[in-house]
Amino acid sequence: MARKQKLELTWIGKEKRSKLEPRVLVEEQPIRSAGRSAEGPPRLDDNLLIKGDNLLALKALESDYIGKVKCVYIDPPYNTKSAFNFFNDGVEHSIWMSLFVDRIKIIRRLLSEDGSIWISLDDNESHYAKVLCDEIFGRRNFVSNVIWQKLYTVKNSSRYLSDMHEHILVYAKNKSAWKPNLVPRSENAQRSYTNPDNDPRGRWTTNAIQARNYYSEGSYEISSPAGRVFVPPSGTYWRVSEETFNRLDADDRIWWGSSGSSTPRVKKFLFEAKDGVVPSTLWKHEEVGTNAEAKAESRALFADKGGVFDTPKPERLIQRVLQLASNPDDLVLDSFAGSGTTGAVAHKMGRQWIMIELGEHADTHIIPRLNKVIDGDDSGGVTGETGWQGGGGYRYFHLAPSLLEKDQWGQYVISKEFKPEMLAEAVCKLMGFTYAPSQVHFWQHGHSTETDFIYVTTQRLTHDALRKLSDEVGDDRTLLICCRAHEPNRFDNLTVRKIPQAVLDKAEWGRDDYSLNIQDAPAEPITEADLDDTAATTE
Repeated sequence: MARKQKLELTWIGKEKRSKLEPRVLVEEQPIRSAGRSAEGPPRLDDNLLIKGDNLLALKALESDYIGKVKCVYIDPPYNTKSAFNFFNDGVEHSIWMSLFVDRIKIIRRLLSEDGSIWISLDDNESHYAKVLCDEIFGRRNFVSNVIWQKLYTVKNSSRYLSDMHEHILVYAKNKSAWKPNLVPRSENAQRSYTNPDNDPRGRWTTNAIQARNYYSEGSYEISSPAGRVFVPPSGTYWRVSEETFNRLDADDRIWWGSSGSSTPRVKKFLFEAKDGVVPSTLWKHEEVGTNAEAKAESRALFADKGGVFDTPKPERLIQRVLQLASNPDDLVLDSFAGSGTTGAVAHKMGRQWIMIELGEHADTHIIPRLNKVIDGDDSGGVTGETGWQGGGGYRYFHLAPSLLEKDQWGQYVISKEFKPEMLAEAVCKLMGFTYAPSQVHFWQHGHSTETDFIYVTTQRLTHDALRKLSDEVGDDRTLLICCRAHEPNRFDNLTVRKIPQAVLDKAEWGRDDYSLNIQDAPAEPITEADLDDTAATTE
C-alpha cells in the first residue's frame, strides 16, 4: 500500500534547513537602562533592542524566551521582485518562503500558549504565507485575514486595479486558549448612546427585536401604546418570547419612538455595554491610519536622519494590534523592526518589548526614536491617546561572533574574541543547558535540571582535578564538563567532553547572514530561453 501523503506546499530547497548556532548576546554601551543595573545576559523583564541577523537573534532568544511572548507583530520583506532580476519565478518564491518559514518556526516556539502572531504582507506573498502558516500553526489556529486600508484615494496611474490595501494574517499559538481584547469604543460609538426619554438609568441605544432565525415562541402580536398592532415581518421572528417582551416593556426597556407608535426596539444601556466592541476584519484608514500618515510620522521623527524611512507603518495600526493581542506588561516581539514603530508603540502602551534589526536602522533610526519616547520628546503618533509622558528604558545588544573559527590549518578552534563567561554561555546554549552561573560554586555555569549542571573551562583537567570536582558535586548531582583536554575520567557523577570537538556537529559555524540574498539561491539562474519566454509574456 502506498504511503499516505499529507497536504503541503512545496518549493525548491524546502528540505534544506540550516543548523543555526545559538549565539550569545553582547551588550553595547548601556543607553537607557531606567536606572537599573544593566549587566550580564538579558533578564526576562528587560526591553531589548538586538542588532544582527534576525534568524540568528531569534535562535539566541529561544532558550530563555520559549513560551514567554504574548504578541508578535512582524512586517517582513514583501518580495516586490526588485531583487530577483536574474532568477525565475519559482526560485524567487522559493527564496522568500525559505526566509519566511525558518523564522516563523522559531517564533511559534517563543509564543505563549495564549499568544498570537500578526503578519503584515501584500498580495505578492500573503497567500503563500497563509498556506505556510497553516502548515506550521495548524489550520485550526488561523484566526483571520485582516484587511488594512492603507490608502483612501485611487491611483489613476494603476495599470490594472488600484492597490489600496494590505493583509495582516493572524494566527494563535493555541486558538482555544487565545482570547482577543475588545476594540475601545470610539467617540462615534459613544455618541450613538442618547437618552431622549430621560431614563434615569442613563444613555442608551436600541437593537432590533426581530431576527431571521426561527424561534418557536417568536410569532405573536404586539400592541404599541398608541394602539398600533405589530407582527414579525415576513420571514422573521421576534427574538424573545411574549412573556419576556412584556417583562421588558414593563421595565421601560422597549422604545416605541417619540410618538409611541413606531416598531418596537429593545433598549441597550451604556452601563450594560461591554468596555469595547468586537473587532472587525476590515480596518479602515480613519481608524488605524494610512501609509501617508506613517510617512508623516517618520518625517517628524527622522528629518535630521537623512529623510523618511521607506516602509513605515502608522502608530495607530500597531496600537490596534497590541490593543487586541496584549495587555500591559505583556511581552511583544518584532523581529523585522525597521524604524522601531512596534517598540515605540509598545513602550507607550506599557508593554515589554523585544525588537531585532539587521541593518544600520538600529543605530540611525530606532535608538534615536526610542530615546525620544523615553525622554518624553515624542509628541506624535499615539502619544496623546495613550497619555504617554516618558520613562522606562531598554538594553541594546549585538550578536557575538561565531564560537568557532578556522585556524591557519583549516581546523576549527574557539574564537579569540570569546571571554570565559561568553564561552560558558555559548556552550550552555549549544549543549541544551540554561546559563545561570553560581555565585557559590565555580563549576556551576548552568543547569538542565535541579541536579544536573555544566562546567566550561579551557583548562586541561588532570585526574586529581576531576577527583576534587567529583567530591564536591557529590552523589546526588551530576556534572557535564566541557574542557580543552583531560585525563581519563573514572567518576560516575562526571561526564567529560572536549571542546571544540563536543560541539562541532551542533551548528553551522561562521555564518553571520541568513537574510534574503539571491547569491545563495538554491537553484539555477534563468536561461536564455527563459528570458525569451519572459519577454514574450510581458510585451
